[in-house]
Parts: sequence; structure tokens; C-alpha cells
Amino acid sequence: MDQKTNVLLITVDTLRADHLGCYGYHRDTSPNIDKLAAQGVTFERFYCAAIPTQPSYTTMYTGQHPMTHGVVAHGGKAELDKEAPFLPQLFLDGEYTTCAVDNMVQERSWFIRGYEFYINPGVKRPLLLGVTCEELNARILPWLRQHREEPFFLMIHYWDPHWPLDPPAHLRDLFYEGNPTDPANHSLDEWWQHPLGALARDTWARRAEGPLTDARYIEALYDQEIRHLDEGVGELLAAVDELGLADNTLVMLVGDHGESMTEHGIYFEHHGLYDPVIHIPMILRLPGRIPAGLRTQAMFQNHDLAPTLLEAADLWVPDEMDGISYWSHATGEATDGGREQCISVECTWQAKWSLRTGTHKFILSREPDLYGNPPRELYDLVADPGETHNLADEEPELTSRLEAQLEGWITERLSELGKEEDPLREQGVGLRF
Repeated sequence: MDQKTNVLLITVDTLRADHLGCYGYHRDTSPNIDKLAAQGVTFERFYCAAIPTQPSYTTMYTGQHPMTHGVVAHGGKAELDKEAPFLPQLFLDGEYTTCAVDNMVQERSWFIRGYEFYINPGVKRPLLLGVTCEELNARILPWLRQHREEPFFLMIHYWDPHWPLDPPAHLRDLFYEGNPTDPANHSLDEWWQHPLGALARDTWARRAEGPLTDARYIEALYDQEIRHLDEGVGELLAAVDELGLADNTLVMLVGDHGESMTEHGIYFEHHGLYDPVIHIPMILRLPGRIPAGLRTQAMFQNHDLAPTLLEAADLWVPDEMDGISYWSHATGEATDGGREQCISVECTWQAKWSLRTGTHKFILSREPDLYGNPPRELYDLVADPGETHNLADEEPELTSRLEAQLEGWITERLSELGKEEDPLREQGVGLRF
């Protein structure tokens, strides 16, 4: 029997694609991740189908759009069906040794499904947040050495770019010059007046020398945390190389969602269906099967992740998965195709749908949002990639057509699933976190 391909799934909480060097960022935040990208394939247009963390990970694990699996809110009441396909279970059934280094089971029981080993560094702390790459690697590396002779599916959930933003001391001088508490700087005034800003001010953004005033300083902290993460990823990949596993281990690095810095008036949070939050990195490496330095513009979403890994490992892809494999794009066999449209959803701090085509994004709100935005937004992604100019009123015909396209998809999927109610209307927004 042919040797099985190991899978190392590196997931990173709150990592937006455009703050990595391999996605064109101007700061040196990610030398090790950039090296990984240079050794494999980078998907330049990869998007979340749901945000934030719990819906996104459920989507990646099940290979199902959130409309299908039903978990659209972080901390909501919806439970994953016990019969839903689940990626680690399928690898376990395929005679792989499965392991997660993660702490999400503290929030949702299904995240442990299919794992022979579940290593939870967060069990010693009251909150999920604040687990560092050093803590995770201290548990990953011994396990990897012990099980290197077995075919494995290993998932790591790094948290470093997620707030509270507290990079190690040796990185604190990177990417920022100035006075973060300068009273003449008012770039954070709007944030402090918002309930989420007030919460941050009383917790992780509090400073003894006075209130923070410079938004650039917090963005620099975020970039320092990415550099911190990158050091952890570098250590992990070095261990893979040293153990002689590199040639037979498919490495995949993906974010669960991004982070808005100040775009659209959303400060240092992961809500809003704009690209800073839903555009995530997707990088794969497997020497001999994935060409080095490959980049693809084909458009995919994160419910396509599970069928891709299953195809790569030559395992069964259940019919219940509605994601599509992008493995042929990763290997360079396919150069066109991908998704013609991407539909995303959020139902935690806001209740919104979005539909993305190759040229435009339409956002539809089911409830008034936290920022007073209009219920319909339309952006020309070619002329306005920053999504700064809402064209909904200026182009009513296109707006109506995309809205009908989105509503038609929702209606059709509900009918196929035997459901009646839009999950956003059903679950509503309860400011869950």
C-alpha cells in the first residue's frame, strides 16, 4: 500500500491575509510564512463563509456552508448535528492518528469529534484567549516526535493575533514610532465612545500612562503579534524538517477570519463582511505534488477546505459536504474555475449576508447594525478594492439584481434543506461573544 500523506493543518485565529508579506504587505510581519508560501501555493482569493470563530471552524471541519450546518453565531444556541460530516473523524476512519492542539472544546463539544488526542493548553486558564505559540509548540513538538512514524492528521489552533494584543518584549519596538498616548492624536476618539471600545479600554487596551490615542499603535501591536505567530510557525516547520517529515506532509495554513483595524469604523474587531475580516490566507505545501511559488486567482471559501484535504489524502469525500475541492488548483493541474460567487454570513454582533462575484460585493443587513450603516451596500471590487464607496443608490439595477440573486440562493437552499426560516431571522443578534 502506498504511504499515506500526513496532514499538518495550521489554523490561525484573527489573521487577515493582507497583513502578510506573501499577500503584498509592506511590513516584514511574516518571513517564515512567506517562505512557506514560496515553497508551495498561495490562494489569493480565499474567503470565510461565516464569521467569527465558532461558525468559521465549524464550516472548515464539516465542509458545509453555514446555511447547511446551521451554526451561524458565535455563542448562539444552534448545535451541530451529530451526523454532520467532520474532517478529523474522516481521517480517523481512514486509519490516521488524529490530534488537535486547541482549546475550543471548552466552548463547543463537537470540536473534539474524531480526535484520538486532544491537547488543550487552555484548560488551566479561565478564558480561551491569551494562549501563546510558545505554549502550543511546547505541546505540539513532543507529540510530533513521538508519533512521527504514524500517518497523522494534526491540527494546531494558534491565537496570537487575537486580542488581547500583548506581543513579547523583543518585538515591541517593531513597526511603530511615536507616542501612543499623545493627547493631540484623536484617531481613537470614535472607538472610545463605542461600547466595544469602552470594553477594550477597561481590559486589554488599558495603559498606566494614560488612554491610548493612536490607532497606528494598536495596528502595530497586531502586526507584532503576527510576527510572534510567525516565529512559532517557523519553529514548528523547522521541527517538521528536522524529523524528516517535510516530503510526505501536506502543510496547510489558513486563518479563521481576519480583523478590521479601523476600516468602516470597525476598530480592532472581527465583524463586518468586508475584506479585512473575510479575506483570509490559504497556503499549502507538499514537495513533489505542489509546485513551489504557485499563485492562483481562483476564488474559494473555507467550506472547500475539508474536501480538499480529503482528496489530497485520497480519502472519501461525503456527499453531505457542499464544499468543492481545490486540490487540482493547488497542484497546478487546474488553472481556471473556482467559485463564480461566494456567499458569506454573520450573526453575532451583526446580522448580515454578503454575495461576492468576480467584480462586486453586495451586503444585505437583516437588522440595523452597530454603526448605522444602510441595509444594502454595493461595492465595485475592481475600481474600489477598499470598499469605501457604497454604490447601492447609484446603481439600483445592479443592486436589485444581486439582491435577487442572494435572496434566491437563500430560498433555494432553505427548500433543499427542508427549512423555512432564514437562520439570521431565526437566531437574531444577541451580542454574543
